Amino acid sequence: MSKQTKTNALRLLDKAKIAYSVHEYHFDENDLAATHVAEELGEDISRVFKTLVLRGERTGLFVCVVPGDKEVDLKKAAHAAGDKKADLIAMKELLPLTGYIRGGCSPIGMKKLLPTFFHSTALDFDTIFVSAGIRGLQVELSPAELIEFVRGNISDLIKE
Repeated sequence: MSKQTKTNALRLLDKAKIAYSVHEYHFDENDLAATHVAEELGEDISRVFKTLVLRGERTGLFVCVVPGDKEVDLKKAAHAAGDKKADLIAMKELLPLTGYIRGGCSPIGMKKLLPTFFHSTALDFDTIFVSAGIRGLQVELSPAELIEFVRGNISDLIKE
């Protein structure tokens, strides 16, 4: 992948004048886990966040951005979204609903701006990593700027 590659997520950050750096990594089709991404980048897994799309029973679609080695707590996520129950969407729904595929889902630039919730540890760091919108590319940026840009909220979202 060329350094000139600009994903939709990166173009949106450019347009908003948000500072970021791009990090390429070798992805493995058989291991799309965030832990693999962190290892490839040589970064602490607690700074590499994964983006999950859920559907609330009444509230509909929303996004959770959580540390890569943690599991989202569905009850906590539903509560954050103002619902009683939520589940992860089916993998086959990801591309049509967001424009992204598994392993390349970014909280930036989805087809529609969805309610987005970040686990509270995102603010523990000066910068965090999220997908730049394609497999093999991560974007590192200020969590505060990212949260503001996607009109996100902070919440406790992970299983203890």
